[in-house]
Amino acid sequence: MTKLHLAALVAAMLLAACRREQPAPPAAPAAPAQPAASAEAAQAPSRTVPRLRVTTLDGGTFDLAERRGRWVVVNFWATWCKPCIKEMPELSALDTMREHIEVVGLAYEEIDPAAMREFLRKVPVVYPIAILDVTAPPEDFETPRGLPMTYLIAPDGQVAKTFLGPVTAKAIEDAIAAHGAGRR
Repeated sequence: MTKLHLAALVAAMLLAACRREQPAPPAAPAAPAQPAASAEAAQAPSRTVPRLRVTTLDGGTFDLAERRGRWVVVNFWATWCKPCIKEMPELSALDTMREHIEVVGLAYEEIDPAAMREFLRKVPVVYPIAILDVTAPPEDFETPRGLPMTYLIAPDGQVAKTFLGPVTAKAIEDAIAAHGAGRR
């Protein structure tokens, strides 16, 4: 088994752990067969400038366009996802310790604000949290195939890298460094 196959297998196992059972969608006409996407393709950067404007749990507004000139970590997560919860303290520290990086958490689940606030009392973070409508996720981001799913947005507003599965501060900083912006 090659390292690439092993990495793909590990990624698939991690994603399976954070998938919530959803009702089966209505049957659709069969589409022509497409080649399976590789784990490398999931990591490929998009050259689009996504829009994101959401109301945060504290009643504020997070507008990605207002963050131009900074690196932004857009993290899709859920309270029932153990790997999501495990990465939250590290993302919070990254947001606090790096002036050029901001984090926003997008709760991708059906939960009322009071229950989310209670959860965040137990698992506090310094970055803003917004609860998404799972039936209408942000248009400029693909519907998460698993959680956590994280986008690294470059200072020019383009998607620099996508992480499917748990992410570390080091992985984010390494991706920033790969784009020619050193750690500060």
